[in-house]
Amino acid sequence: MISDPGTPTLDQLRVFLTVVELGSSAAAARKLHRATSVISYSIANLELQLGVTLFDRQTTRKPQLTEAGRTVLAEARTIANGVHGLRARVKGLLQGLEAEVHVVLDVMLPPQRVVDALKSFREAFPTVALHLHMEALGAVTERVINRGAIIGVSGPMNEGIEAIERIGAGTVELIPVAAPHHPLAASEANVPGAGREFTQLVLSDRSQLTKDRDFAVLSNRTWRLADLGAKHMLLREGIGWGNMPLPMVEEDLQSGRLVRLNLPEYQSGIYPFDVIYRTDLPPGPAARWLIERFVQQSVRGNE
Repeated sequence: MISDPGTPTLDQLRVFLTVVELGSSAAAARKLHRATSVISYSIANLELQLGVTLFDRQTTRKPQLTEAGRTVLAEARTIANGVHGLRARVKGLLQGLEAEVHVVLDVMLPPQRVVDALKSFREAFPTVALHLHMEALGAVTERVINRGAIIGVSGPMNEGIEAIERIGAGTVELIPVAAPHHPLAASEANVPGAGREFTQLVLSDRSQLTKDRDFAVLSNRTWRLADLGAKHMLLREGIGWGNMPLPMVEEDLQSGRLVRLNLPEYQSGIYPFDVIYRTDLPPGPAARWLIERFVQQSVRGNE
């Protein structure tokens, strides 16, 4: 028995995998267009090189994997899949396809739209690695400008900023909500200015691009939160009131965990989206496909 196994060739591993897949050397020979003796010779050489017996040829007529064979099979499949992935990636590069795409999305973008776009992207471009960043307000545009992402889906915080292209990608409705035990939820019709008397939870802008710029802030008493998920959690606990994307709180409204507020000064607001990218850094085929997906979502009403 050897203590230092040799290095099998890719062809030997391919023959081994084919024999396992089809259950016999004869079937593997037909698929690979080789003589059965050549297949048997290749397997024997592989066993000799590795120093282990891969098939039990004594107890059954049909080759059965030994314990060592099962171990080698798992590794051989990993190697074969790696080679297939390598070839697919290189083929994409030769065709001009990006190796990876960095995307930044506004946290206000409805989850259904995010899932739809990314699942479809995975099916269309299985060899392209995707890096997803979630940001709020001006931080989306800032990441694109700073080349941290090739494309972004941004809210209304990029007007007047040069060097980026914008393509309309629909809207989402923002509504004021609070927990059912919050004072603003107790009244079916609050008096004008009632929202200013209670703490409003506000999503803060972490970027320098639009720092200190507010969106639909009514109250003089605010808590600034950098995370939309944290804002959602605190709203359900009754720690203030705030505006949220309707798709994100629909289940809460149906279950009664949150209540839509009747505020005379603010019933709802429309938060528009743009797909953006740098004018001097045009997106490649995979990124362009993703842009089209987000635009098509808004056209067909998947907002």
